Amino acid sequence: MKILSPRVLRALERFNDAHPWDHNAHYHRWILRQLPKRFERALDVGSGSGDLARLLAARAGTVRAVDSDPVITGNAERLIPPGLPVTFTLADARTELPAGPYDVITCVATIHHLPFSPALTDLRLRLAPGGTLVIVGLFRAQTLADHLLGIAAIPANVAMGWLKNKGRPSPRPVSMTAPTRAADMTFADIVSEARAVLPGARLRRRLFWRYTLTWKQP
Repeated sequence: MKILSPRVLRALERFNDAHPWDHNAHYHRWILRQLPKRFERALDVGSGSGDLARLLAARAGTVRAVDSDPVITGNAERLIPPGLPVTFTLADARTELPAGPYDVITCVATIHHLPFSPALTDLRLRLAPGGTLVIVGLFRAQTLADHLLGIAAIPANVAMGWLKNKGRPSPRPVSMTAPTRAADMTFADIVSEARAVLPGARLRRRLFWRYTLTWKQP
């Protein structure tokens, strides 16, 4: 479905390139609100520059942070303050996730890089009884509701880019230097497959072309 003209899209792309901001980090505080005040073990899958892992470490006994990109993982390791209980591991989340159990598992803008249902199964198996899984993911717009939400996000995205960069052109933050990939699953397909693997999972479309999934292990 074509909503904006190519000329408008090009203008928005130029603005976004000059005023970048991290859409995933926008949801970090929301993620923390879904979690217990304290927990012992956490796993962050697709940890990138480690921003979320560092936030989790303020509540956790230990945090394992896993990413497959060596460059951004190296940057993350350099950004960790001394004594913070975070361990970064360079690993392929499809085959090399560290064994659990974990009280908290987070996965932000990563699961669309993986086979969806098998990845959910792997995360479920590593979650401790009573543990919490939180996913922020991307989906392919298909329905009218998807496209309308995308349109609503455009002025908000421009405003956030302007405010966060104080109106000045800025370089991309480290958190936005990891390899990216477009989502290929629709929100309806994500809901269907997720609830087959994680009965009772709560999913919701979100602003800035994201969805959220939360689930507690029985």
